[in-house]
Amino acid sequence: MANEPAILPPLTPDAPFPPAAKRTFYFIGVTTHLSSIMQVFPRWADFLELGDVVIRGINLKSHDEPENYRRVVDFIKHDALSLGALVTTHKLDLLKACRDQFDQLDEFAALMGEVSSLSKRDGKLLGHAKDPITSGLALEALLPKDHWESTAAEALVLGAGGSAVAMTWYLLQKEHGNRRPSRIIVTNRSTGRLDEIKRLHQKIGADLRIDYHHTPEPELTDPLVAALKPCSLVINATGLGKDAPGSPLTAAGSWPQHGIAWDFNYRGDLVFLDQARRQQSAQHLQIEDGWIYFIHGWTRVIAEVFHVDLPTSGPKFDQLSQIAAAVRK
Repeated sequence: MANEPAILPPLTPDAPFPPAAKRTFYFIGVTTHLSSIMQVFPRWADFLELGDVVIRGINLKSHDEPENYRRVVDFIKHDALSLGALVTTHKLDLLKACRDQFDQLDEFAALMGEVSSLSKRDGKLLGHAKDPITSGLALEALLPKDHWESTAAEALVLGAGGSAVAMTWYLLQKEHGNRRPSRIIVTNRSTGRLDEIKRLHQKIGADLRIDYHHTPEPELTDPLVAALKPCSLVINATGLGKDAPGSPLTAAGSWPQHGIAWDFNYRGDLVFLDQARRQQSAQHLQIEDGWIYFIHGWTRVIAEVFHVDLPTSGPKFDQLSQIAAAVRK
């Protein structure tokens, strides 16, 4: 593509972080340099008239050392031209390591123990958890409004990290009434995160049936998918297929009739979605990647970091979506 924006090399904790040479917005992840946001953001910045600003990635290992998270947060907090950041993968680990470095957390960050956005206001570093909002917006874009009440379908959330915490919080909101799953199932490869998400569900007074399963191997997840009611939703919130290879399922698993396979990832090998596609015709599956989640996630954080008002629907949001789609990898 002509006039392709130059991508700054991602920062890593292996070397000192250089002071930002101009107003800089950071993306804290694992393989940030491979994300479409590196091409999308400069075009969004032009459209939104954000001024002379660049985006730069900061690559950390999954479940990195606490001191590396603290270095990143300290750098962004005290560097004059560093405006803030979007966080993926590290939302829980970063806040656990750096809670005392934030001057203020929003209610979702405090409740869920995660941050997906770092921003500055009046000299203070603020932490926000935007996923409870953005995951809900993305889900509502994928499902008919009466999906849950008309089908009595269930929701299986594979993974218990930050995105799963946010998604289950949204699904459990009592204000939705009957527009909620008949049951929620959460799986994870480690028991620690399962215990944490269970405590959160208890804290918010969950009134739906929730089952928790320790699934260190994909073979243990297959029976859970096979037992789902028709029209049920299966979410890959593990990061497998993007941050690490593979899928939380095996190729032998059986999908529910008229089920929905939703991968929170939009890039990578996306093995989970390939597995679903093999049964798409026979089981009449709806298959969705994480692109609409990507759009909502980034626009909500940009609104916070740059202190601009961005809609979640309507003509302006549609224009932002079209700009992103034009450069999607």
